[in-house]
Amino acid sequence: MPPTDTTPPHAATAGVPAEAVTPLMRGIAVLRRLTEADGTLSLSELERATGLARSTVDRVTATLARMGFVRLDGRDAVLAPRVMELGNAYLAALRLPALLGGHADALADALDESVSLAVPDRDGIRFLHQATRRRAMSLSFRIGDLLPAERTAPGAVFAAEWSEAEWARWRERRAADPEHHGFPAVPPRDAGCAAADGARFEERVRQARTRGWALDDQLIEPGLVALSVPVRAPDGSVACAANVVSHTSRHDAASLRDSLLPRLRETVREMERELREAQDVSREAAAPPPAPLAAWTAASKQELGREFIESLARGLTVLTAFGAGRAELTLSEAAEATGLARATARRALITLEHLGYVASEGRTFRLTPRVLALGYPPLSRTTLPRIAAPHLATLAARVHDSASLAVLAGDDIQYTARVATTRVMSVNITIGTRLPGYATAMGRVMLAGLPPAERYARLVRAEPRPLTPRTVTSPDELAALLDRVADQGYALVDEELEEGLRSIAVPVRSGTGEVVAAVNVAMHTVRRSAEECVADVLPELRAAVAGIEADLHVAGRFTHIPAS
Repeated sequence: MPPTDTTPPHAATAGVPAEAVTPLMRGIAVLRRLTEADGTLSLSELERATGLARSTVDRVTATLARMGFVRLDGRDAVLAPRVMELGNAYLAALRLPALLGGHADALADALDESVSLAVPDRDGIRFLHQATRRRAMSLSFRIGDLLPAERTAPGAVFAAEWSEAEWARWRERRAADPEHHGFPAVPPRDAGCAAADGARFEERVRQARTRGWALDDQLIEPGLVALSVPVRAPDGSVACAANVVSHTSRHDAASLRDSLLPRLRETVREMERELREAQDVSREAAAPPPAPLAAWTAASKQELGREFIESLARGLTVLTAFGAGRAELTLSEAAEATGLARATARRALITLEHLGYVASEGRTFRLTPRVLALGYPPLSRTTLPRIAAPHLATLAARVHDSASLAVLAGDDIQYTARVATTRVMSVNITIGTRLPGYATAMGRVMLAGLPPAERYARLVRAEPRPLTPRTVTSPDELAALLDRVADQGYALVDEELEEGLRSIAVPVRSGTGEVVAAVNVAMHTVRRSAEECVADVLPELRAAVAGIEADLHVAGRFTHIPAS
């Protein structure tokens, strides 16, 4: 039996294949512990949590930092958005979020309730898509969280298909962990409730098998109710479960079933039709595999020496060989996609299969839902300001002036992240501050990202007024300025917002190319001329935004990233 998510690393060595890559096992243990700690642990805490020597922890985190999966912040190791590439590989290969996510989102809007898609992971479930409602009491589970099957509605749906061996595995797990301490995403149960859960679960599974749906009546925690219906693949197997979640202040379990089951079933029929049509289309062209990293890992090893664990980096790279159009790979295909030697890829796949992140059938391998446990849950709820924060800090340190992130709020800009420098005379702005968009560099690059007609309409509506003698207030002149900003990709505003203040900004774009925010560097005019801003600051600014966009595109591939 492969180790579970919460198996201590030293216990995972039992039955380890002779060809397993020990450094890869250690690196995965570090990622797991960081995930369970909500994304951040000190290096000393990692040493205690993993049971690894401090020198090993240092080398593992240095390697993960080089890969962009972890950021070292003083004495802390922090999960970085790029680690979501591992979970993205699984979600892209699975295709379900891309095919069914839009249907789930539409249902959430129609019902004004949270809707999720879940898949089975042995005797638990994991969420792979969430469409949540913004309420004081709302769904807090994250993509990749592991929940015990017996305390969820999707769990009963999946268990209706279990074999005797799977039931035996479930009973073994319950005997070993009756209070669910191995599932940190849910509150633990006392022994009495846990025993009752087991008996009720088998009855709920029998009902789900007969009815074709299942209810969770406050099994996870008081007040939470859920209704789940299986979504079947064209071959009749259960591909996933569609789940509607509410609170007892809005529905009890019976009213949730009576009022929402018909609409949920209608959506599930649409999802199943989507899956049939996707199967009927000729085989999807595979997305380009990741750039072969064999040369990169070798160069990193040469540069960092013993601090870089090449076998760890190469082993994690094998996970990213999978993706859209590459749901199943042979050993040769995995080696070719990564640029690794066949023997190296083979040892990595053996290790990953032992740990439960890869499954094999015949000559082919596929990723399992457990890959989502490697960093995805805490980062699936991240925001653009959190993504931008370390990049802003690096930018401010390099240019020795304050750096900020802002979004459009109506016709104004609103500051959502900021790193200030320590100076006797500095730009004093706090997060949440709103300023008129027409008179700011960040406002202009965001307005320039709009269609020309909308730009002009906003300028007229804002009724620009002079804030200094240099403020441009004519809508026609501003429209011409925005045309130039759109062409050159940056804006420089010189003493139009406040005398003595100069600012240069560039836009931040989503994966679809939409301008979602802006980053600027602001300073007193005595610090640099306008020409020096363009020559010296703009390249640093663009480099910082490139880093923000790279992280945003990875994090936002299968999750919604709020801009503020």
